[in-house]
Amino acid sequence: MTRWAYLGPVGTFTEQAVRTLESRRPTDAEPVELVAAPDVPAAIAAVRSGDADAACVPMESSVEGSVPLTQDALTAGPDLVIVDEAFVPVTFDLLVRPGTERSAIHKVGAHPHGLAQVREWVAAELPAAEPTVYSSNGAAAAAVAAGELDAAAAAPVAATQYGLQTLVHDIGTVRDAVTRFVLVARPGSMPGPTGDDRTSLVLGVANRPGSLLAALTEFAARGINLTRLESRPTRHRMGEYVFLLDADGHIADPAMADVLGALVRHDVLVRFLGSYPRRDGLPSRVSDFATVARYEAAAAQVARWRDGRSDGDGPAGPAGRPDAGPPRWQDAVRGPDTTDRPVTEDRS
Repeated sequence: MTRWAYLGPVGTFTEQAVRTLESRRPTDAEPVELVAAPDVPAAIAAVRSGDADAACVPMESSVEGSVPLTQDALTAGPDLVIVDEAFVPVTFDLLVRPGTERSAIHKVGAHPHGLAQVREWVAAELPAAEPTVYSSNGAAAAAVAAGELDAAAAAPVAATQYGLQTLVHDIGTVRDAVTRFVLVARPGSMPGPTGDDRTSLVLGVANRPGSLLAALTEFAARGINLTRLESRPTRHRMGEYVFLLDADGHIADPAMADVLGALVRHDVLVRFLGSYPRRDGLPSRVSDFATVARYEAAAAQVARWRDGRSDGDGPAGPAGRPDAGPPRWQDAVRGPDTTDRPVTEDRS
């Protein structure tokens, strides 16, 4: 049986995410045992130790941005790769023990990202209540059920799972909030390219002018779009950072493989965090000249030149395709959207 760890306990948004990920498995795949972990580092450590085959952890929120614990756990330690992702709509309810009145609420608990998303409501409606940090929203709900906390901002499903009363529905400040979760595993088999993929990396560049620009230029030069770029401290010395990024494409794509090779050649320290299907529903942005077809056509043309065949045998067109006849240099100069026009004499 396959074991997947996740940020627990039951009743968390992470549990919803991991069940979404589980539902995508083939019908003939072996069953998955879900194991709740007390925090993100513990879930990821279970994968590295072999106690779990994969772990589902929160990666970023549409409101509060990235989750530092997840980023730091993936950046340090033995290699892990992301093999899938899930996006979960996030709605917070105020959960209490049955019969609790608002006047009895002195502490409201949630995960740090959860507290950030309900801060305005709590300040306006429960000004005397103290926000209290928990490892997860589900853990806060469990603490309420155990009598250790007055109220929790948690997923609506937690009310049923912990026998709590929903005092107020939907107390989040931002409507349509979404959290992105990732499924991480030890390196091994990788999801194949789908044509709409994401590649995640950690880059370490030299601390000198232009080094980050040079690394990012490798992506731009190959028409690869970056969807996320941020820095995290190395935790060894003040002012030292690594850069985490997501890029459209798969390592099996020629353009992505080319840029990764270029980064290595330029002595950029690269940690490959995996290529996997995009699940956000947004269109992948790949420049026309960076498609697999363009790379294959260009490689074929270079092979023709290398083999000694002349342009008369089929010169490369604008897309690297063999075209009959001699090169039309004027087309290259004018661009694809112009036509032959008579040259008028300047009589000024």
